[in-house]
Amino acid sequence: MSLTLRVILIICSLVSFILCIKRVKQSKMRVADSIIWVIGSFILILMSIFSNAIEWISEQLGFMAPVNFVFLVVIGFLLIETFISNIKIAILNEKIKNLNHYIALEEYKKEKE
Repeated sequence: MSLTLRVILIICSLVSFILCIKRVKQSKMRVADSIIWVIGSFILILMSIFSNAIEWISEQLGFMAPVNFVFLVVIGFLLIETFISNIKIAILNEKIKNLNHYIALEEYKKEKE
């Protein structure tokens, strides 16, 4: 893995870590939601520090270049985060639907009285 890629990985992971911590302190992000981003930052830092291990793993898995393995890990991380977000959105939509039904029933009861 090239030195440039390693530096970019470290910088990106530090920036995402700092932004995540800043959002938690400002109460714009829940701690539970920030954990996945902190773990992702930590993984990127480990990948940039232990580049020999990444080269070995990518060679064992048949990647042409270690950077392709890094991209795969990042894309996989983002897919997992998207999946988790979609589950949360589906749960919230169900709660909104139930709340709408409850409000409609309450309004109907008031109209009946």
